[in-house]
Amino acid sequence: MNVRITTLAERPELADLVWDMPDSWPEFMDHDPISWSMFGLVTADPEYTVVATDESGTLVGHGHSVPFSRALPGRGGDLPDTGWDQVLMWANSDLRKKVAPDTISAVEISVHTGHQGKGLSGLLVTALRDNARAKGFGEMFAPVRPSAKHLEPRTPMSEYAYRTRKDGLPADPWLRVHVRAGGEIVKIAPASMVIPGSLAQWREWTGLPFDTDGPVELPFALSTVHCDTVQDSAVYVEPNVWVRHAL
Repeated sequence: MNVRITTLAERPELADLVWDMPDSWPEFMDHDPISWSMFGLVTADPEYTVVATDESGTLVGHGHSVPFSRALPGRGGDLPDTGWDQVLMWANSDLRKKVAPDTISAVEISVHTGHQGKGLSGLLVTALRDNARAKGFGEMFAPVRPSAKHLEPRTPMSEYAYRTRKDGLPADPWLRVHVRAGGEIVKIAPASMVIPGSLAQWREWTGLPFDTDGPVELPFALSTVHCDTVQDSAVYVEPNVWVRHAL
């Protein structure tokens, strides 16, 4: 499969198609309030988005990254335990206040549902790395969502993320793609994404009853959802894995 990957700035005609491309994200993932309110704002700069098209010119994948500052007072200079959500908040704040960035993070890579399993995700990781390097950054981070963790929602991420195969590469396929591209696992983000909702909302998003107190397992969730029937609410707290790419 021949693929052309550029920045969105080089292919502005694809801007509207990026948001309409079919992908495999589960419905409930679209209801993180931080992502809902900020993702489109902080990824609006086409210089930090990469797009992939096939021989016919069809959009088959895209990747987003955002610049921000870790050095500002109060941010501690470390990668946040609140991962994805925190990066979006910092990037949004820095964009509004015109703060000069010192860090860049990948925040999403999506592959068209009709073109998965063809190695496109690895090409997009490399494209984001190359683009970050071209922008003058010496490293790129990513709060990675391990692709097979949903099969073990009750396993601690601190255990799962560091499993390896006999060849020393991560057991998880998506973490393995990052490590093969030059990344290294540096820490866990235990509360990377938080999705609250009423029980009626969770029933709508998942088709599950949500009628019993306690942890609820659902398809494609990396951890369980805490259901509270007395308060008529449920909360999903997703752990991710911080990966560092030296450039």
